[in-house]
Amino acid sequence: MNIKDHPCFSARCQPQTGRIHLPVAPRCNIFCRFCARGITKGAALPGNAQRILSPREAAAAVETALLLCPDIKVAGVAGPGDPLAGSESLEALSLVRERHPEIIACLSTNGLELFASMEGLMAAGVQTVTVTVNAVDPAILARLNRGVLVGGRFIGGTEGASILIAAQERGVREAARNSMTVKANMVLAPGINSGHAGEVARAVRAWGADIMNIIPLIPAHDFSRVPAPTPEEYAAASDAAARHIPVKTNCRRCRADACGIPGLSDFSEAVYGASGPQETFSHG
Repeated sequence: MNIKDHPCFSARCQPQTGRIHLPVAPRCNIFCRFCARGITKGAALPGNAQRILSPREAAAAVETALLLCPDIKVAGVAGPGDPLAGSESLEALSLVRERHPEIIACLSTNGLELFASMEGLMAAGVQTVTVTVNAVDPAILARLNRGVLVGGRFIGGTEGASILIAAQERGVREAARNSMTVKANMVLAPGINSGHAGEVARAVRAWGADIMNIIPLIPAHDFSRVPAPTPEEYAAASDAAARHIPVKTNCRRCRADACGIPGLSDFSEAVYGASGPQETFSHG
């Protein structure tokens, strides 16, 4: 798949190509210190959605979305939890593929279960994967992420960070080996990983990633007092990364229930706004 066909991977197609994010992931298996995921109506934050849908509800939402926005070419799962922390995301994408094999199936994950999920990803027809790699140094990552859940056991500190980095490398390499297009996301936190972008870029490129996206921190949760990066800090990180891998610089930090053409149309309320059973986001 050519990345210029995907609005989350390329700026070129954004004016005419839409996407729908299916909010079917209710759990997460890592504990990011800056993460403010939740079930919300108005917050323009990644990891937030009006409600969590069942896989069949998500497949029905795609039908509604296509009626409202025929330019939708991508259906993906980006939260509100991690799409690979449960089976719901792959089930939803499989259902969408049955009805619309022409739609690009996409998924955004922290990578902890990426390698283990590869067979399911292939069966669901997933063509593009985004992996959030915030650091490749365990000491830096431990400042960003309190720990990971592995087999129901919480593992914190640099041990947990090392497990996550190793899983991300293994998963990205396997995704690339299976001809998936891979984007690496990096949340840029000033004073923590802002000088580390070049190292992350060098690493993910070596693993097989095709493109990188640096996302400015939104101060929240444990990092509510950490400032967002300045334009100069963002530019410096982007320049450092661009020495190793193409860098996308127009990310809109979309919600987990985004729908429409990024920056031009928003049909999320029309597609997801109806009242229904509410689930809550959880770790575990």
